[in-house]
Amino acid sequence: MFIASYETGHGVVSPIVIEDASYFLINEIPGLEGIVSVKAVIKSWPEVEGRIKSAFNANPEIVRNELDRTRLQAPLYPSTILCSGSNYRAHNAEKKGSPISGSEPEFFIKTADSVIGTESSIIYDPLLSSKLDCETELAIVIGKSGRHIPVEKALDYVFGYTIANDVTARDRQVRTNNDGFTWYELGRGKAFDTSLPLGPWIALSDAIPDPQNLILSTHINSELRQRTSTSQMIWNCAELIHFFSINFTLKPGMVILTGTPAGTAWSTDVSLGGNWVSDDPEIIPATRYCLPGDVIESSIEGIGVLRNTVVS
Repeated sequence: MFIASYETGHGVVSPIVIEDASYFLINEIPGLEGIVSVKAVIKSWPEVEGRIKSAFNANPEIVRNELDRTRLQAPLYPSTILCSGSNYRAHNAEKKGSPISGSEPEFFIKTADSVIGTESSIIYDPLLSSKLDCETELAIVIGKSGRHIPVEKALDYVFGYTIANDVTARDRQVRTNNDGFTWYELGRGKAFDTSLPLGPWIALSDAIPDPQNLILSTHINSELRQRTSTSQMIWNCAELIHFFSINFTLKPGMVILTGTPAGTAWSTDVSLGGNWVSDDPEIIPATRYCLPGDVIESSIEGIGVLRNTVVS
């Protein structure tokens, strides 16, 4: 079962539940007319979970078929997206790292202004970057509030999981001085218009019993660029929730990005310290960064496929 945001007509976006090829609008369940967003679903989940999960059988009159993916919007627009960089061992090996790479989570933030949904366009802006890169990541959707959350209880705070593409302007991100010291500028390099495709929907946490046992992959123009298991994270989902909850009270609807594996275009960019490393012969190393016309497909087992096209 998935929760998504769906454009129902005349600019109206409503939360829906998807199961197989069928779906229904949550606010068409009698008594739930006031729930008009996915964020409202998350906040009220303890009270409405049973009615929503039983609606396919209890309210067959509201069930529709033939979901139109082009009408899916980003599942939600979180005010805060907490991001962990350099969180896969193989990604650390393929690039020039900063002094903290692999030794502690690299903490940066994106905002709702960066978010787009599946089938939406990633904008290539040459005034911003000529080195636009894509990173498929597992995204955690927080379901309830907490601060200083212990690792052993962290997954209890998860509403579900979705797919993120952490679009990055590498020539804004990676900086090196004349002495060879490298640092990351994670503001302009990470947060800009269309830099966070998110979706296509949220898989409920009970459908993903082990978030550290999922296959993640990226195809660009049908070429396999990334493929690994989330078991290869340096800090797992529970540890990241604990880590970010030290800084912030995590709230329903917040999203945590968990990092990307090897196979980025950065890995073959020698000028930025790229050092291509792969033990998967099916992965095709990038020959360039993304350009208008490229189709990016980010996939995670148990969730689905997030698809976006780069445009001028």
